[in-house]
Amino acid sequence: MGLFSFIKGQFIEVIEWTDNTNEIVHQFPVYDKAIKMGARLTVRESQAAIFLNEGQIADVFSPGQYTLSTQNMPLLTALKSWKYAFDSPFKSDIYFVNTRNFTDQKWGTTNPIIMRDSEFGAIRMRGFGSYAFRVKDPAVFLKEIFGTQSSFSSEQIGGYLKSIIVSSMSDLIAEARIPIMDIALHYDELSTAVQSKLEPRFNKMGLTLSGFFIENISLPEEVERMIDRKSSMNIAGNLDQYMKFQAAESLRDAANNQSGGLAGAGASIGAGMAMGQMFNQAMNTKPMDQASPISPKTSATSEETQPCASCGQDLKPNDKFCNECGTPRPENKFCSECGSSLAPNVKFCSNCGNKA
Repeated sequence: MGLFSFIKGQFIEVIEWTDNTNEIVHQFPVYDKAIKMGARLTVRESQAAIFLNEGQIADVFSPGQYTLSTQNMPLLTALKSWKYAFDSPFKSDIYFVNTRNFTDQKWGTTNPIIMRDSEFGAIRMRGFGSYAFRVKDPAVFLKEIFGTQSSFSSEQIGGYLKSIIVSSMSDLIAEARIPIMDIALHYDELSTAVQSKLEPRFNKMGLTLSGFFIENISLPEEVERMIDRKSSMNIAGNLDQYMKFQAAESLRDAANNQSGGLAGAGASIGAGMAMGQMFNQAMNTKPMDQASPISPKTSATSEETQPCASCGQDLKPNDKFCNECGTPRPENKFCSECGSSLAPNVKFCSNCGNKA
């Protein structure tokens, strides 16, 4: 320890802290931890100062300016401490505590929380959001959390606070029994309830939970995909519209797939339309027992007949004479004007009116 530091340490201190970090607690550096009588202490707004004399909390100072009185005298103390090798037996410390709000602190579930849902049964849920806290009782915070560390930041306590938050939030949501499909409607109510539930636990550490927000509660990706498909089917309405929707989705996917090109788009659309046609045919096909009977006129075994000019007996195509009266089969006549087929006894063409 140099002579210059020794001499400098005998002057009356001006004790203050300008916060330009994310520290919650900052110990003011004092030469040999010996604060002199008459030292000037300045505590700014959003700060508190804890004065420890001989290892015990002597006082907590709110914003303002103070003159300290200790058992340490400036030069005289050091001169009388020769039997301690100039090490003063009267040790004092000043800790500045930042009492502002520490905002934008993140919380989230590290692992999925298994819960029972009224619609989906057992589900795995994840959640995340943010919270804000500040030091409410500096003395309790010193005793319970930071102890005698020279500095203490929000990151050092963030993991512990996150565990408390996730545990309480999971318990509260399980007790609320809100269906997962409706839980987004209750984010504000759940946030307020979680904050009220956590406040006593924060107070025991000398803290207060000044804000708590649920940003999102989600399901695993595979469950979300199934919900999306179910929503798509509900929007489509019927099978035909759903297949058209699928074809449109395939077209979009093919357009996004640059490597597939038009060939990929055509294949996707063709597959979707073919599937739609197959389903439509399956839905529209009548049962076998409801099929219409085949007409005799359309039967492949039916033969065209011609009546006999004398007795009217049907003549088969290969009959040259009537098997009833023996009358010769009349020759086929055609109109000389239009070429239409004429019956044997007609005098005029029924198509063009020309004389037969």
